Amino acid sequence: MPRGNPSPKLAITVDPDVHAQVVSAATEEGTSVSAWMTNAARRALLIRDGLHAVAEWEAEQGVLTDVELAAARARVSAALSGSPGPKPP
Repeated sequence: MPRGNPSPKLAITVDPDVHAQVVSAATEEGTSVSAWMTNAARRALLIRDGLHAVAEWEAEQGVLTDVELAAARARVSAALSGSPGPKPP
């Protein structure tokens, strides 16, 4: 019987071109394919959760305006670049 909390196994099938890119990306990042796929799945789930949150907010508050979207893009861009960026309205 395994000790600790072993990770569950997941068998997947991917297209050959995706397989090659995943293996290459994992190698470039110095990580295992399993760790790379886990991180990719985490990112995809965060994006999914964020999109659901925006849809829920818009259902309650109304669709985001072009000004609000531009401000959000500026804040994300600033966060990704490491600069403080503009203050929220």
